[in-house]
Amino acid sequence: TMKNSVPQAASLLLEKLMLLVHIRPLPAGSGGETPPPAPGYYDTSCFKRGDLLEVPRTLFIHFGIYLGENRVAHLMPDILPSITSDRRQIQQVVTNKRLILGVIARTASVRVDTVEDFAYGGSILVNHMDRLFEDQVLGSEEAARRAEKLVGATAYSLLWNNCEHFVTYCRYGAPVSFQTDKFCETVKMIIRDQRSVLASVLVGLASIVCLGVAPSTTLPTIFIPFFLWMAG
Repeated sequence: TMKNSVPQAASLLLEKLMLLVHIRPLPAGSGGETPPPAPGYYDTSCFKRGDLLEVPRTLFIHFGIYLGENRVAHLMPDILPSITSDRRQIQQVVTNKRLILGVIARTASVRVDTVEDFAYGGSILVNHMDRLFEDQVLGSEEAARRAEKLVGATAYSLLWNNCEHFVTYCRYGAPVSFQTDKFCETVKMIIRDQRSVLASVLVGLASIVCLGVAPSTTLPTIFIPFFLWMAG
């Protein structure tokens, strides 16, 4: 029904916009993936088992739980766990193609990688989120054990089950995502502007007229901004 399809379409739209959180840039003139830093690139002596690690990226932040011995558990969208049980293939560093297909198929895995593969050259913040939870921080060993129990294939959603939901559940006992909430609030503020809503509708109608897009498949997407604005 239209009532159910609008929230689903809105969710899919937001997920596609947030996809860039994990995509790694390719080097100029290269058709392959950017190689991760060599082992030993990071000083892990200051990390403790159960620490929550953050890696700020261009648009968003990637999260993981440190397990000790240069190992990090983190949730990544990945298509491979849904099509093969070959652990050697799955354990290879997730490529952009695997990641994008995983987002589309809503499949992922909680995987264990080296700190170098997890951070991919980015700077690392340790337990930076503890200040937001105060007395809710679980014991370090409890956080690490929770992460280890969840290793393996899982469902994925950038809005409802992403890497931040994973680490907050492990370290604080509650799966939340502040960056997703902030992103959605920003989108809602933009959509509340009636001029933005009108512009979105006009652009959508113009695409039907100019491109001959079928109304049955396009109208729900056109009116997503309008319904979100009304719901706000």
